[in-house]
Amino acid sequence: MPHTSPARKAPLTREDDPLFFTPVPFAVKRFGGWTPDRQRQFIYQLSRIGVVSAAAKAVGMSRDSAYKLRGRKGADSFATAWDMALEMGHDNANEHAITRAIEGYIVPYFYGGVMRGEVRRYDNRLLFALLKARSK
Repeated sequence: MPHTSPARKAPLTREDDPLFFTPVPFAVKRFGGWTPDRQRQFIYQLSRIGVVSAAAKAVGMSRDSAYKLRGRKGADSFATAWDMALEMGHDNANEHAITRAIEGYIVPYFYGGVMRGEVRRYDNRLLFALLKARSK
């Protein structure tokens, strides 16, 4: 049977991806700066994490430089994607917290320096905090 490669997908457009954006332009390219790829990775990480400083750190940049990039001329598309990614990240964090509060999490227990088993713990404080936040 001949080897067939998977069909190539067309590049994503704004209609296909809510996080599609035009990267912030720079007149001079600098090593280690906010390249278009790094901007895309930042937006992706922000959509997963929902925390600007953590997303910036994940791509090797600082929180302050991310905010400076957002404030640059020509950053409107980037800022729109940022807002959408931040909302998605918050939704992801809430979903994860709810799952953890309801389903619990596994904690290993040790005796004599040897793991003897696991116990499932539930975090009711987390659940109450989420319910309180939703009621506002």
